[in-house]
Amino acid sequence: MRAMKNIVILISGRGSNMEAVVRAAQAEQWPARIAAVISNKADAKGLEFAAAHGIPTAVVPNKDYASRELFDAALQETIDRFAPNLVVLAGFMRILTPAFVAHYAGRLLNIHPSLLPHFPGLHTHQQALDAGHTRHGATVHFVTAELDHGPVVAQAEIAVLPGDTPDTLAARLLGEEHKLYPYAVRLFVEDRLRIVGGDVHIADSASPSAPTSH
Repeated sequence: MRAMKNIVILISGRGSNMEAVVRAAQAEQWPARIAAVISNKADAKGLEFAAAHGIPTAVVPNKDYASRELFDAALQETIDRFAPNLVVLAGFMRILTPAFVAHYAGRLLNIHPSLLPHFPGLHTHQQALDAGHTRHGATVHFVTAELDHGPVVAQAEIAVLPGDTPDTLAARLLGEEHKLYPYAVRLFVEDRLRIVGGDVHIADSASPSAPTSH
């Protein structure tokens, strides 16, 4: 019998990817519990969703701290109260310090709205359009100290259509993110992910199947 894992999810806003993970964990009966949803903003809409689903919530306002290091230390202390096996970044709009990332090495996941290594950082949809790419997508990766460069767990692709704007790309990609992120988190929960030489290896299993790209 696989031991239950504790998942802590960090958000800064509405947390739609957090919602997708919570719903999948419940519907698919993962051997895991969403132990807490934590935000750096007290008015983050996702906190309401979490509370309505009986998930403990906490707020660590970054504006209350004079430096990134002090904020990350307070955030880490709050996260660790929930004894996480995995920390999931779901629209958490903070660049994390190397010490924080090192503390959660191998158990910190992020979703980024591009096909990494293309377009790390911000404004990824505009970057894809400016570069003339015909394919765009999202990447789930382990977080390392180098921004948006950690080992890739899974990716989803969409076509860039004539007339696309950053907004239409973002809206179409979000639906794929909502399938991709729960898939990747479940792989971790089921102990199917291994990082070998900087690459992620996925152990075979009957479930879950990878989302289909469009």
